[in-house]
Amino acid sequence: MNAPAFGLNRFDFSTPDAFATDVARAESLGWDYAFVPDSQLRRHDTYVLLAFAARETSTIHLGPLLANPVTRHPTVTAGSIATVDAVSEGRAILGLGIGDTAVRLAGLKPARVATLEDSTRTIRSLLHGDAVEVGADRPAQLPHPRSVPVWIAAAGPRSLRAAGRVADGVFIRAGLHPANLHAAVDQIRAGADEAGRDPASVRLGLVVHTALQDDPERALLMGKSIAAGFYEYSPHLFNLAGLTWDGPDIHELQARVHPDFHHHPDLVESGCIVDFLPDAAASAFSAHGTPTEVAAQLVEACSHGIDFDIIVPHPIPNPPPPGAQDGPSYMERVAHEVIPVVRDALGTQNN
Repeated sequence: MNAPAFGLNRFDFSTPDAFATDVARAESLGWDYAFVPDSQLRRHDTYVLLAFAARETSTIHLGPLLANPVTRHPTVTAGSIATVDAVSEGRAILGLGIGDTAVRLAGLKPARVATLEDSTRTIRSLLHGDAVEVGADRPAQLPHPRSVPVWIAAAGPRSLRAAGRVADGVFIRAGLHPANLHAAVDQIRAGADEAGRDPASVRLGLVVHTALQDDPERALLMGKSIAAGFYEYSPHLFNLAGLTWDGPDIHELQARVHPDFHHHPDLVESGCIVDFLPDAAASAFSAHGTPTEVAAQLVEACSHGIDFDIIVPHPIPNPPPPGAQDGPSYMERVAHEVIPVVRDALGTQNN
């Protein structure tokens, strides 16, 4: 097992220049990937931000996490990420999904899994320079193709299986419980088999909701809120992890949070609403606690025979902007206190 690369998806998005400066800071701290959520009503244009960051960096990989096939046509996405790859001299990566805030805030619906699969296939073909039939007078073809890796972020069985059929890599968003992680990998491998692909050729990533908190009570409540967020959208993950929902109906509780248990403004407050959940639920769906505890949880997730190429410790809640807090930032604490510990532990396991 190789030590994974680490990616961050929360930066200073206030201006393109501020974003570029923040990504350069992440690069200097040893982060390997800088991701931008592609949500047009929440921040500046994704690909402009990435192009600005490309000019201020030299090693960090850059891409959206995640884009979707609803708000941008696949040919537009292919052309945009190819341009970022050219500007960054080969450091681009494209993360796709069915759509979250980008579609909901625009009054649209997430893409169907079949649409995501077809769009991924189209984008990959265009990026490799192929001519693709799109219903126009003649097949579409990019004038500046680039071999950018295309990843899909997925949690459900159908989307994981589709990702295995068409993507270069898959970001698993199913928490940390080994039963859920292995079930996800099984679906990805099965999809690759269906498409006649080598299952081992599909790279794996892990997106982990991470509540970096020195107060153990706050950390646990935030972890429970994160677990409730998974139950809202993917209750089957509770079943696979051997967990039960022994509280009020989730639909009754949803009226007390906004927009959901993952994104409620005060995750301690929302965690109190679901404090009936066992501590094991928080551990199954989040990394939470001090940097030492978070590092141990990530090492544990990597100790079950799954080789993750990229880990994205997604900060919950969003970190404050640079200079808005005392002491080191989330970016700095994870870079100094989590990433080296994980890499050292996995390196020791490999020897």
